[in-house]
Amino acid sequence: MESRYPRGLDVGSLESPAFAVDRALLEKNARIMKRVADESGAAVLLALKGYSQFAAFDTLKPYLSGVCASSPHEARLGREEMGLEVHSYSPAYSEKALREIMGLSDHVIFNSPSQWERFSALREEFAGRVSCGLRFNPSHSETETAIYDPSAPLSRLGTVREELSPGFLRRVEGIHVHNLCEKDAGALVRTWRAVEKALGEELCGLRWINLGGGHHVTREDYRVEDLIALVREIRGKYGARVYLEPGEAWALNAGFLVATVLDLHRNRGDLAILDTSASCHMPDVLEMPYRPHILGSGEAGEKAHTYRLGGATCLAGDVIGDYSFDEPLKPGDRLVFADMAIYSMVKTTTFNGVGLPSQYLYDSRTEKLELVRRFGYEDFRGRLS
Repeated sequence: MESRYPRGLDVGSLESPAFAVDRALLEKNARIMKRVADESGAAVLLALKGYSQFAAFDTLKPYLSGVCASSPHEARLGREEMGLEVHSYSPAYSEKALREIMGLSDHVIFNSPSQWERFSALREEFAGRVSCGLRFNPSHSETETAIYDPSAPLSRLGTVREELSPGFLRRVEGIHVHNLCEKDAGALVRTWRAVEKALGEELCGLRWINLGGGHHVTREDYRVEDLIALVREIRGKYGARVYLEPGEAWALNAGFLVATVLDLHRNRGDLAILDTSASCHMPDVLEMPYRPHILGSGEAGEKAHTYRLGGATCLAGDVIGDYSFDEPLKPGDRLVFADMAIYSMVKTTTFNGVGLPSQYLYDSRTEKLELVRRFGYEDFRGRLS
C-alpha cells in the first residue's frame, strides 16, 4: 500500500483519522481567484459554509476581499478571524440573530420582501453602516442534484419574480443571485441572462450585484476568461459593484482525509471497516451521493482487490463506496481520501460518539507539518448537555 502523501508528507506520522490541508495548494487556488478579481474588477469572497478552517486564513487573506456568512456564528468568525468585509445571508432571521448579524456585517441580504418589511426599523437603525439587499431566485436551474438546487420548484431560497411588487428593487441596494453548484462559467452566463430577462431595467441603479457561489473557478477546465468577461460586462452595463462568493474553489483539491483500516471481513464480498465515517466525517457521500477518490485506488473491479469501505458507526448505510486496490488491504493500512478540505470539515458530527478527525496544516513547499487541533471526549460531551 502507499505509505507517503505524494507531496512529501508521511501519512503514517499523522493521527488517524485526520484532515490535512496543504497551504501551498490553498495559495495556488488563491492566486487564480486573485487573477479573476484583478482582471474583472470583482470582489471575491470566501464562503465560510464551504471552508472555514481559520488557522489557514493567514494564507488566504492577502487574496480576499472578505467572507460571506449564513449565521451569527459564521459572521463573528469572519469578523474576528479574517478582519475583512462580512456579507451575511440567511433564509430567515430572528430579531435577535439579525441584530447580532447587523453588528458584524457590511452587507446583509434578506430572503424575502416580508422579512425586509418586518425588520424595517432595524434596517433604519443600521443605515449607513450596513448595506442591505435581497436574494433573487431567477427560477432557472443549472444544478442536477435536487438537494443542491436553489432554483428547484418550491425552493425557499430567494424571491421569484412574480412575488416582487412593482418598484420593490428600487428600495434595495443590491441583489444576490445564487443557483450554482460546482459549475463552469457557462452556467453562470445562462443564469445571468435569465436574471436580465426577468428584471430588465430594474437592475439599473443597484449599488451591488452578488453572483453567489458554486463557481468551480480553480478546476483545471474552468473557463476563467468567460467569467472575467461576464463580470466586466455586468459592471460596464449597470455600474454596480460585482461580488463572487465561492466556497469550494478556494480549497478545491487542497485537503485530504487520512484514515486507517480497522478490520476486514466478508458478506458475499470483501468488506473493510475504517476509523472514519461517511455519516460523521464526509456526509456528502450520503447526501449527494458523492464518491471521494482514494489515492492509489480504482473503481470496483478495476484493480485486483475490491472492497466495500464502511464507517465505524452502527448506521447500516454508513458506506463510503466500493474501491479496488493493487494489493489486498490489511488492518493498519492508511487510506488517503482526496479533496476533503471543502464541506467535509465543516459538516463533521460526533454521531455514535465517533471522534472528530484531528486537523493538520502542511506546506508541501517546505514539508512543514503543524497539528492544528485534536478533538476528544469533551467535544462530544459538550454538545449534549
